[in-house]
Amino acid sequence: MKPLLLAVCAMISVISLSAQVQKERVIKKIPAVRTTEKIVIDGDLKDDAWQKAPLVTEMVEWRPTYGKIEDHDNRTEIRILYDNANIYISGFCHERSNDSISTELVGRDVVGVNDFVGVIFDTYNDKINGFGYYVTPLGEQFDAKYSSSNGEDPSWSSVYETVSKIVSGGWVFEMRIPYSAIRFSNTKIQDWGVNITRRNSKSGKQYMWNPTDPTIGGSFLAQFGLWTGIEDIKPPVRLSFSPYLSTYVNHYPYNNPSIKNTATSINGGMDVKYGINQAFTLDMTLIPDFGQVQSDNQVLNLTPFEVRYNENRSFFTEGTELFGKGNLFYSRRIGGTPLHYDDVNAQLKPGETISKNPGETSLINATKVSGRTSSGLGIGIFNAITNPQYATVQVGGKDSRKIETDPLTNYNIIVFDQSLKRNSSISFINTNVTRSGTDYDANVSAFLWDMYDKKNDWNVNGKVGVSQLLGYLPGGKTQSGYTHNLSISKTGGRFNLSFGQELADDKYNSNDMGYFTNNNFVDHFLWMGYKQVKPKGLFNNLYMNFNGYLSARFKPWDYQMARTNVNVNGQLKSLWYVGVFTNWLPEQNDFYEPRKSGMVFKRPTNYVYGGWFESNRAKKYSVSLELDLSHSPKYTSNAYEIYFRHQYRFNKKLTISSNTNFSIYNNNVGFATISNDSVIIALRKRNTVENIFTVKYNFNNKMGLSFRARHYWSSVDNRQFFNLNKDGYLSPVAATYNSANYNVNYFNIDMVYTWQFALGSFVNIVWKNSIGTFDQNINEGYFPNAGHTFDAPQLNSLSLRVIYFLDYLSLKKK
Repeated sequence: MKPLLLAVCAMISVISLSAQVQKERVIKKIPAVRTTEKIVIDGDLKDDAWQKAPLVTEMVEWRPTYGKIEDHDNRTEIRILYDNANIYISGFCHERSNDSISTELVGRDVVGVNDFVGVIFDTYNDKINGFGYYVTPLGEQFDAKYSSSNGEDPSWSSVYETVSKIVSGGWVFEMRIPYSAIRFSNTKIQDWGVNITRRNSKSGKQYMWNPTDPTIGGSFLAQFGLWTGIEDIKPPVRLSFSPYLSTYVNHYPYNNPSIKNTATSINGGMDVKYGINQAFTLDMTLIPDFGQVQSDNQVLNLTPFEVRYNENRSFFTEGTELFGKGNLFYSRRIGGTPLHYDDVNAQLKPGETISKNPGETSLINATKVSGRTSSGLGIGIFNAITNPQYATVQVGGKDSRKIETDPLTNYNIIVFDQSLKRNSSISFINTNVTRSGTDYDANVSAFLWDMYDKKNDWNVNGKVGVSQLLGYLPGGKTQSGYTHNLSISKTGGRFNLSFGQELADDKYNSNDMGYFTNNNFVDHFLWMGYKQVKPKGLFNNLYMNFNGYLSARFKPWDYQMARTNVNVNGQLKSLWYVGVFTNWLPEQNDFYEPRKSGMVFKRPTNYVYGGWFESNRAKKYSVSLELDLSHSPKYTSNAYEIYFRHQYRFNKKLTISSNTNFSIYNNNVGFATISNDSVIIALRKRNTVENIFTVKYNFNNKMGLSFRARHYWSSVDNRQFFNLNKDGYLSPVAATYNSANYNVNYFNIDMVYTWQFALGSFVNIVWKNSIGTFDQNINEGYFPNAGHTFDAPQLNSLSLRVIYFLDYLSLKKK
């Protein structure tokens, strides 16, 4: 606890010396008007009801030049009404010329280069949570959920209706948001926080109805206006079902008479969403099917730590902001690699071989309950259950027995998050993994705080957590660990800073339900930044940053590493983005690269320099390029990394893009192998090339086709070998270890046809192709490797999935 107390004292001292400047906040208001007239959502704005709605106009520029009122010729006119079941919004986005309107058919929940208008409601007016509903000139939708702690969550989805039209002098839209698509209280008279935003992509300008000052700290929800006097609206029964039916045809050339090359399957299940009350919602997925999610970007991992992959399963990304508190939840653990996947070989008897060892567990069901009371208490409960998993062992070509690699497992999270005044909050989270049988269980708890001063100029946040691995130690004993972090930040004004400490003792472990690389550290960090938010010279805005980082081993105490970074980036008046940076990493004590307890590798000093630019994406052709150079004098190590992306929009329907990432490491230093109990480190040449090619064609705003192909190649050629000495330095050895050379290829195709045939209802047809090769042939370059990859056995999968949205209220009316 001593490091934590010292950090607290230092931070209190800084707060006591800081000067704070009061900023006067503008709060606009829209009077709520109820309608009893019928409104047809057709984009014509001819309904008589709209003439009775208050006109909302005079949007204020948010970026790049904060504070300017929009031009009259480009003005925005918004009207809002409500009745017993819906919120209605209409708008006319004026333009001097319709050539100024940027449009692209990109599909739901994708922004692209589109202009858009969005309305964001803070229904509890607590400045903690918001719900955003957006529409483009072509009528495509995207929605998002907002929170003061986690920002924007674009994975959140709701069902609402929009129609847009491009007309003379601009574009118009109508929107209907049913009360089942939003959460609010049962109070007789309510005032909601509200803001309205509009983006014009070609000019690079974005406006807010209620001014949103970028120099004010905290969440932008704290700068909302008000929709006042909403009367007698009742939260409806929020119950919907999304049953699905899917079928798969998979083909892989096993070249084994006992295994069929082609397999078929039919699956069915359901997603259920139920509003327990006006505040809380239950989401459940029963017998889920995630076979159509995008393929992972697999890589050759030479680090001692696990690769963290993105979560592409919608159930684990939608509405999960509460469960992300404390960074304790990594959803890929659920349905991930079995606990004893790597232990099967050690259990084989003489003559036995492994015929099947699945790399994933199967999910039976998952449930989450989340919401926030009128007093600001957010509660989240998550539960998931996975089936036992088994490896199959055979003798003489016939299956003989099964070995359990993962037991029946229950995953559980509970979160309490109390919002306080001034955008502040305190939280508690607990994650628990319970396994059947003799395997250990895991329990992690953390208390968090996120506190702002009265003027939102300063913030103090932190976490104190403990972990317990029950039955992990010999004799069934529990291993308990401790962690904390604490930081103070200046969030207001143009000069900002943040510094803090993070500590984890040598017993702390959150890996069973979270992403966890290592424990036993004490880290300190400092960030300072200055932002120029008004156009000046060549720039619309400019950000200058300094980052400092110092890490020590906690037990026994020792220096680990330090790093400094200076970077400058901003937007030019041409709407291009540019940036430059430099890093300095002095000699490190790397306790993890040796892969052997008690050893350390003295990683030499390294210098990194880089720069990048990104052109205006609103143009038909856009390009971005980043070049990074690094140099380590001790072993004359040099690295060159290039990241290149370009895209061409033929029209609003068809877009083609490609990404090429290229890296060359000469005399790269790293772990090779362990030989005769000695750690062998190698100087190696590593080449990596990644190419991603995508084509997107949308037939209309309900139907589209996408194609994504990715090829990844990486080779490692170890040129010189060294023994790692006890002092952490290297001494040459004459032996060679060719088994430490690698040549890896991964190729994937994801081709997806999507048709939204009704609100919330979709047909998806997906073709997936997957190839992976791993050998030690390091003598060939990229193109021969690509050719050999296509000659390798391929897994092909063709699937059809139909999901139909059923709303209880709509069914009741019928």
